[in-house]
Amino acid sequence: MKLSHFGFNLPDELLAEYPAENRDESRLMVLNRKEQTIEHKMFKDLIDYFDENDVMILNNTKVFPARLYGNKEKTGARIEVFLLRELNEEQRLWDVLVDPARKIRIGNKLYFGEDETLVAEVIDNTTSRGRTLRFLYDGSYNEFRRKLTELGETPLPKYIKREVEPEDEDRYQTIFAKNEGAVAAPTAGLHFSRHLLKRLEIKGVNFAEVTLHVGLGTFNPVEVEDLSKHKMDSEELTINDKAVTTVNTALKNKKRICAVGTTAMRAIESAVSSNGELNEFDGWTNKFIFPPYEFSIANCMITNFHTPKSTLLMMASAFAGHDFIKKAYDEAIKEKYKFYSYGDAMLII
Repeated sequence: MKLSHFGFNLPDELLAEYPAENRDESRLMVLNRKEQTIEHKMFKDLIDYFDENDVMILNNTKVFPARLYGNKEKTGARIEVFLLRELNEEQRLWDVLVDPARKIRIGNKLYFGEDETLVAEVIDNTTSRGRTLRFLYDGSYNEFRRKLTELGETPLPKYIKREVEPEDEDRYQTIFAKNEGAVAAPTAGLHFSRHLLKRLEIKGVNFAEVTLHVGLGTFNPVEVEDLSKHKMDSEELTINDKAVTTVNTALKNKKRICAVGTTAMRAIESAVSSNGELNEFDGWTNKFIFPPYEFSIANCMITNFHTPKSTLLMMASAFAGHDFIKKAYDEAIKEKYKFYSYGDAMLII
């Protein structure tokens, strides 16, 4: 398939600037691949589609406050710094994106906070907007990380045009977030409330947790018509033996195994053994899933409504079938479903 197969026009008013007041009361579109039917539900109705010993795979990554604002030495120009990943703990080296990038050159210094106790020096250019920074801070590593957290703000996606609000710190984090390291939330998981998780648990549904630290690469636009030429950025992934046992037991017993989000799906598809079971994993993945693709583990998926021509839409299309997902998106627009991070959800069974 080509990039042009994944374009569509999305009215601006369908872009969700805020989440549903209660997490599990967003809308849920249910796609049945076998029957080729579409149902309209609430997210909390999800429980009706799962039975005892079915498994939900959750990405327990935690978003850190990755967006900082600093001032350039001498000129005082305000510069946005988006932390991507830590390269070296000891030297306090970070991969970042800067904006406006044209003003930032190797050797420049940036000052953060009113007291300017945190300083960063630009030591390398990585991409047009990418830089490597060395942070200078007079304190221990833990104090330095606390300072970053104190100065950083929740990294809401750029298409949310409003200012970040204090509530976003909780809103833009799943309730099962544990391991800090993501610069964007695994958004399908944002729809789960504690109450819904408890109800699923009481019903006998099992949970398998994996950790995929979502980077900005997930959202990078695909710029090549031939999808096989697109390269995903690598993201850090950990799958432990407990998750492996839970998933493989369900696989053996032919239970419903649901990947909660494209990140959970990419995680498990990056760790498939030669006999089609889940393996433990500790490393990096740059797996890119687009149609046609044979999925090995999950037979069910929860996802949001995604941007045109995005890698996320391509994965959903590979799982549901391209024509079916196209029909579902046409209906979502007609029925005024909300799109993107704070939007509504889709269950594909």
